[in-house]
Amino acid sequence: MSWLFGWGRGPSKPPTDEAETPEGEGGSSDKSFGEKPKDKWSNFDPTGLERAAKSARELDRSRHAKEALDLARMQEQSVQLEHQSKVKEHEAALEQLKGEQIRLQAEERRKTLTEETKQNQARAQYQDKLARQRYDDQVRQQQALNEENLRKQEESVTKQEAMRKATIEHEMALRHKNELLRVEAESAARAKVERENADLIREQIRLKAAEHRQTVLESIRTAGAVFGEGFHAFVSDWDKLTATVAGFTLLAVGVYSARNATGVIGRYIEARLGKPSLVRETSRITVAEAIKHPVKRLRSRPQDALEGVVLSPSLEERVRDIAIATRNTRQNKGLYRNILMYGPPGTGKTLFAKKLALHSGMDYAIMTGGDVAPMGRDGVTAMHKVFDWASTSQRGLLLFVDEADAFLRKRSTETISEDLRSTLNAFLYRTGEQSNKFMLVLASNQPEQFDWAINDRIDEIVNFALPGLEERERLVRLYFDRFVLEPATLGRQRMKLAQFDYGQKCSNIAIRAEGMSGREISKLGVAWQAAAYSSEDGVLTEAMIDARVDDAVHQHAQKMDWLHMERGAESAGKHGVVVPKEAAAASVIGFTLVIFLTCNTNCNSGTYHTK
Repeated sequence: MSWLFGWGRGPSKPPTDEAETPEGEGGSSDKSFGEKPKDKWSNFDPTGLERAAKSARELDRSRHAKEALDLARMQEQSVQLEHQSKVKEHEAALEQLKGEQIRLQAEERRKTLTEETKQNQARAQYQDKLARQRYDDQVRQQQALNEENLRKQEESVTKQEAMRKATIEHEMALRHKNELLRVEAESAARAKVERENADLIREQIRLKAAEHRQTVLESIRTAGAVFGEGFHAFVSDWDKLTATVAGFTLLAVGVYSARNATGVIGRYIEARLGKPSLVRETSRITVAEAIKHPVKRLRSRPQDALEGVVLSPSLEERVRDIAIATRNTRQNKGLYRNILMYGPPGTGKTLFAKKLALHSGMDYAIMTGGDVAPMGRDGVTAMHKVFDWASTSQRGLLLFVDEADAFLRKRSTETISEDLRSTLNAFLYRTGEQSNKFMLVLASNQPEQFDWAINDRIDEIVNFALPGLEERERLVRLYFDRFVLEPATLGRQRMKLAQFDYGQKCSNIAIRAEGMSGREISKLGVAWQAAAYSSEDGVLTEAMIDARVDDAVHQHAQKMDWLHMERGAESAGKHGVVVPKEAAAASVIGFTLVIFLTCNTNCNSGTYHTK
């Protein structure tokens, strides 16, 4: 509404608080010193009020006066609203500024607390470090003090022990000296007394001898008189004499009968329960085992024929058929078939024989061919005892002969003693026909050396070859679990296993173990276990396993070289090839050693045969 009061129209200006200083003559410099200042309303121009009044009257007379007033009021409200909005914006800015200040203060406070926490932690760690150092120093000082005290105690004990030992030795020397002096004094005194009383002593001895002689003569006279009267009475009475003779006769007959009956019963018990001398191992119960384990037979159960035996698929199928046929034969009380198992050593022949007997419910007995030759002339009797003992088995007996080629050699071409030939003939006699009491299983590494009659008694031949890659991996995993994993996880033994890929390691070992038998792989598992037990911490590492595998591979290669050299020497000897001097000397030494051992064996048995 400034235009209403005349502001801003024309050249006139709104009134101000201070009057303008008129420019003209004199100015402010021409004012007198004592003149009073002018009033601020002295320059007020009333024309503006007049114009405002005139405009107000015109506005009142105008028909748009109300609209103009409303417009003015609205403009004033708009100005007020704008002013209020600016005030609110200013207040909001102030609140935002306060919030920012609070946030900054909180951030500063948080940083301060964090820094204080870090400093407190650092201070606490440093104090803990100092405390640990002080404790370690105290422990070391205490340990040094204890060691020093212990050393002093040991020195004191050593000195005391030395002093005690010296005292004891001195006492023993003094005691020995005193004892010698006492003995010498007693001996001298006794000798002096005996010299002085020699006559009395001789008289006492003579009197005692005469009295003893008189007593003996009286005893003899009394005994002779009593015996003579009794014998005379016995001879005079015919009934007593007859009864005495009959009693002695019956006593002699009873002693003779008891001795023969005891022998017969002993042989029967030996045939039933006693183990023959040629049998090294058996599952059949003996007298000693019956006393120690009376319920052993009750707890035995049939087992799988291939449990723990790793073979190739074709061989596994064949031996499983043999096991099933043997079990059904025993159940139906049929005739057992004799089997020959041949192949390299350590391929599972003996293990399968045991499993076959347990699977079929039979007893098994293991004998080795190397035990037959040293028995000499007793070999025939021992062989008959084995088969008599086998025939008494109620469950059937599987007789396994390991290294059978040691005594079942060819009689026509081989140079064997008469005792061994007689033992072989006894074996052939007892195995001439198939039996429903026992089953014969032969194992050999050289079946071509068998006598032709032995081959005629074989019903089935099974070749146990070296394991292939798949079988070797199964064997490695089997013995790794048995000798390494189970002791490390289940038992309380001092053994731990490092972390590595066990499956991949077993596969790699199976590839490297080409040509090895199952026995060699089992020995490899035992070597791993021994390596863990020999280490300081008892931990079996991958490097230790590889080292044992390298040793096993090297040893296997060395054995194969020896075998090839032996076969080459044998083939050269058969074809008349001249061998070097060193080999000839070694052969002479070996032949001499064999002759010496044969002489000792035959001399011990009482015979000596050569051909």
